[in-house]
Amino acid sequence: MKTSDGFFTQVHEVAKLIPYGRVTSYGAIARYLGAAGSARMVGWAMNASSKDGDVPAHRVVNRIGLLSGKHHFDGTNLMQQLLESEGVKVKEHKVQSFESLFWDPTKEL
Repeated sequence: MKTSDGFFTQVHEVAKLIPYGRVTSYGAIARYLGAAGSARMVGWAMNASSKDGDVPAHRVVNRIGLLSGKHHFDGTNLMQQLLESEGVKVKEHKVQSFESLFWDPTKEL
């Protein structure tokens, strides 16, 4: 695996490709980058993405659709609000219709 800075940059580039109104998971990005098992590192990259305002980190959730990274966003519900502004329904911190909204970079890129 590449250095964390290089890996973080790769993660950010993949995240920038997530379509509006869709979501993916930390693990899906890790698998796409050939780093299966590195979902947590993808999470760290999403947390570090605040330095790059073009990364839609709100579109990256955990493997079952939970907004597990929400505490890294300013405000109480910013991650949820950003998703809802794109038409994504969220209930009890979980993306509704997760399977139909899921974007798998391995299949779609």
